Amino acid sequence: MDPAVRSSAEGARLIDPEFVEVGASGRRYTYEETIAGLPDKPGSSADGPRYEPSDIKGVLLAPGLVHLTFETVFDGRRARRSSLWRKRDEETGWRMYYHQGTPVPADSPRGE
Repeated sequence: MDPAVRSSAEGARLIDPEFVEVGASGRRYTYEETIAGLPDKPGSSADGPRYEPSDIKGVLLAPGLVHLTFETVFDGRRARRSSLWRKRDEETGWRMYYHQGTPVPADSPRGE
């Protein structure tokens, strides 16, 4: 979530070539769309708003597959997020395979 990583080659290295994201609108984003848009995505500017993560939990689903859930606040908006990270081998390391974020209504208590 660091802007320097989000807008760099390091950020691109953390995305699996088979990556898919489902945005809050329901639109699907491919690996190619995600990589091309990384420098312009919200949270990628060093002088702009930053994602503030909380309640981060990870569950090992199988060897090399982790389900990560967390909440973020970005520019005053909350979202609940879910991502799958997989590790195919030591050389590539952990990469995000799937991500989905869901907006949280402003009046919703935390953790519910």
